[in-house]
Amino acid sequence: MDTSKNHSRHVALWLTAAVLLILFACSRHRPEQIAGAAARQYYEQMLAGNYEAFVDGTWQPEAIPEGYRSQLIDNAAMFADRLQKEHRGVREVRIAEARLDTLNAAQAEVFLVFCFGDSTTEEVLVPMVCHDNTWYLR
Repeated sequence: MDTSKNHSRHVALWLTAAVLLILFACSRHRPEQIAGAAARQYYEQMLAGNYEAFVDGTWQPEAIPEGYRSQLIDNAAMFADRLQKEHRGVREVRIAEARLDTLNAAQAEVFLVFCFGDSTTEEVLVPMVCHDNTWYLR
């Protein structure tokens, strides 16, 4: 693996972890709010072109082969490119709602609103899972 890509991936993960730890440290934030912030941050990373951080934010209980990881990164890049072409990109990502699963508090549903460059919006459901105090895209 290219060491510069590996380094940028580690920096992005540490940045994400630092933000999430700050949120955890504030007792005012409920778990669903933290899940919402994590989901928004992962998508903001993807939209900023940091596709590796987006893929690394996906819950993968087993290590995935590098070839498959590479495909996931390419898919994230294609998705961001499609949003750019169809809607002039995403200006902002907002959290519309975040709620914990009533049967399993380690899972949450986050509703994000993409505010597009063409002044339209779209609400997207993002399932999340918490593992070792970190929220991941499910």
